[in-house]
Amino acid sequence: MPAVLSDSAVREYHAAGFHLARGFFDAEEIGLLKRAAKADNELDRRSFGRADGEGGVVRLSLWNHPGDGIYGMFARCERMVKSAEKLLGGEVYHYHSKMILKDAKVGGAWAWHQDYGYWYQNGVLTPNLTSVFVAVDPCTRENGCLQVLQNSHHAGRINHVLTGDQAGADRERVEELLKRPEQFPLVYVQMEPGDALFFHSNLLHRSDQNTSDDPRWAMICCYNAKANDPYKESHHPRYTPLSVVPDGAIKQVGVKRFGESGDVAWLEEARDSSAKALMSEESK
Repeated sequence: MPAVLSDSAVREYHAAGFHLARGFFDAEEIGLLKRAAKADNELDRRSFGRADGEGGVVRLSLWNHPGDGIYGMFARCERMVKSAEKLLGGEVYHYHSKMILKDAKVGGAWAWHQDYGYWYQNGVLTPNLTSVFVAVDPCTRENGCLQVLQNSHHAGRINHVLTGDQAGADRERVEELLKRPEQFPLVYVQMEPGDALFFHSNLLHRSDQNTSDDPRWAMICCYNAKANDPYKESHHPRYTPLSVVPDGAIKQVGVKRFGESGDVAWLEEARDSSAKALMSEESK
């Protein structure tokens, strides 16, 4: 059974801005998630697109509270929550989760961005948040795997502007970072189903369009430190106690409630106040 992140993994995360945990979920667990997600009509119905500024569209579904279905069991399981707590230095809560539906041939790109570049708008005072990218399908260079700029979280929060429907980090500043590969190496994070990438909220990351014949679906669970409770309301929750479940709950619920997303709190595209705030700034 995969375990909570080790102390050495935590040190790597803080130094490089990320840690890739191979086989964090076993084949049966990730198989249940994949089957459930691809059979979930509600997940598909709730999805919305974001133009990438390159002629493609990224499709995603997003929810705030994890619920009691298969998605909630992944976000609430002990190895995920305890790992996030080691990274953030104390109690965490579920900030939100999303499924990225990068379909074969049509899945769009993501511009270079930092998650805190979005979340800063939501009243979150510090970047003490983490995201966990769980590969549902294989992630390869051909189907648009995640790219990260190692060590870039040390550059601090970068201003973000709109690129298509997406908020991207200031291009001039990103280009300057890319000119220093010895200091900020570009890493293509190729992953197998069940691998989990933990990454800092200020780590620059992006992905290419999926021009291959293979889909690249992934679930991303985001956690905020309780001590970093936002000072104002937004479309993502303020501190909400998280009910942690044993790791075995994934298989128990996955079998009992296959094809059900559970009582997740879906987020409508129109309520994305981070994007609205950036659009407002862009229009000035």
